[in-house]
Amino acid sequence: MKKQKSRMSGGRIMASLILLLGSLAYVMLFAVINGSLGFVCSMGVTVFGAVGVAKALGEQIAISYGLIIGLAVGLGALRGALRFVEQYCNHYIAFRLLAVLRDKIFAALRRLCPAKLESKKKGSIIAMLTSDIETLEVFYAHTVSPICIAITVSTAVFLFVGFVSGWYMSLVALAGFVAVGIIAPVISSSFMRDAGVKYRASFASFNAYFLDSIKGIKDIVLNNAGKQRKEEVNARSDELLKHTHELKYKIANAGAVTEFTVSLMTLVATAVAVAMTATGKITIGKAVIGVVAIFGSFGPVIAISALPGNLTQTFASGDRVLKLLKEKPVVEDIEGKKDFVFENVEVKGLTFGYDNDKKVLEDICLTAKRGEIVGIVGESGCGKSTLLKLLMRFWSKDEGEILYCGDDIETLNSASLLDNVTMVSQTTYLFDETVEENLKIAKENATYDELAKACRQASIHDFITALPEGYRTKTGALGDNLSAGEKQRIGLARAFLRGSGLILLDEPTSNVDSINEGIILSSLAEQKKDKAIILVSHRESTMAIADRVYRIQNGRISEVNR
Repeated sequence: MKKQKSRMSGGRIMASLILLLGSLAYVMLFAVINGSLGFVCSMGVTVFGAVGVAKALGEQIAISYGLIIGLAVGLGALRGALRFVEQYCNHYIAFRLLAVLRDKIFAALRRLCPAKLESKKKGSIIAMLTSDIETLEVFYAHTVSPICIAITVSTAVFLFVGFVSGWYMSLVALAGFVAVGIIAPVISSSFMRDAGVKYRASFASFNAYFLDSIKGIKDIVLNNAGKQRKEEVNARSDELLKHTHELKYKIANAGAVTEFTVSLMTLVATAVAVAMTATGKITIGKAVIGVVAIFGSFGPVIAISALPGNLTQTFASGDRVLKLLKEKPVVEDIEGKKDFVFENVEVKGLTFGYDNDKKVLEDICLTAKRGEIVGIVGESGCGKSTLLKLLMRFWSKDEGEILYCGDDIETLNSASLLDNVTMVSQTTYLFDETVEENLKIAKENATYDELAKACRQASIHDFITALPEGYRTKTGALGDNLSAGEKQRIGLARAFLRGSGLILLDEPTSNVDSINEGIILSSLAEQKKDKAIILVSHRESTMAIADRVYRIQNGRISEVNR
């Protein structure tokens, strides 16, 4: 079993996420300034109250009681305005970056596909695009700014208390800030790291399994597998709940430790103030001001101490997202090399394996040219579909050559390859759009006549025109309003509409009856006039229209004598 890759460190994840700010760093700086001033204003309300008390106790303070009250009220109002600006900036950054991150993830998936999705659970990717991205919103809106604000406010309070009430009290405040804002979060984070990672992994696993269950509900019912599936869903739900409870328990414990530390440090600050007053080092008025300032200054550092509960999830989500963004595709797109117009393809000595130890295909040789249909037969799992995907360059071959018009596939531009070669897989995905829009994926500016012609060739036109709104009928989410055979024929119509010189068909008639199979095969025979078709099937009868037939067995290919 392969060892699971370790997660990046929290500091590295935070640094990488912050680098994504780019030009929005100025907005973040503005948010920090407003947040810091807001906390200073908030503290100013209580501090000026303490100033009033100190004045009443005989402290020599030049300003009047009226001005003290006015400043306290004014700072309270200003605090509200500054808080609004700070939160507006933070969420503006967060939502802008969420859009950027989703765009980056989709771009990464486009770069990594289709090989990536051959093994990647789609539910896990959906979890990344939804819950993981939303978790990162907390980081940008409620993590970066509070940390900066805590550092700024704590420094200001340290200096203020030192100059007004003495440096002994200032050092007590500093010790409290370090204990609550640094030591407690570091300890809590170390305790909660594994819990957060397990929670995110369990959530992604549950999401993937539950999505698969929803998509396959029809087959589950038809096979009377509901009980087993329900038990597995419940088991995974219980596991997720267990990890949730574990994480929440540790978050609650961390919060309790923080509150205890704050209470302890405020008691220490009070004791130091009393001692300094008793020894005559400061007046009682200055002691009151210093103690009140320290009491009111723990808000920003308490916010930091509460971060580990969110950060454990943020780091887990950030790690998954950042690793996807940095992941290298199995094959890189080729640009700036050679374009071609399909005339023929020749495969020589092709060898390929998903793992180095096991080869799926060995020493494969075949040819196909315009005006002919080449058939490939073999049992399920023998490598027929893999061969077609290699012709599309989903993966890079290990050995041998794939030559289009005499040029190796690795020397041809990827865009040109996709223009000249079209593949119809065993399962056709239909978007929740109209039939017309689903067909136009193959040719965006296609006319109705072109759509109808392609659909007639795929033996699906009559079915479409019988729908309530014809070609403008919506297929339904995931194409659930259509049967597997109807989806397959729409996929075939897409290939005909695309008009590529080479069409690769992977079991194109596996989900249709014998009558429709005959119609489709007849259409394929007509299509070969100006293009080449490579037809893969496990049915020997399907090969009747092929000009040449190859058989794949145990990873090797041989031409069938007919």
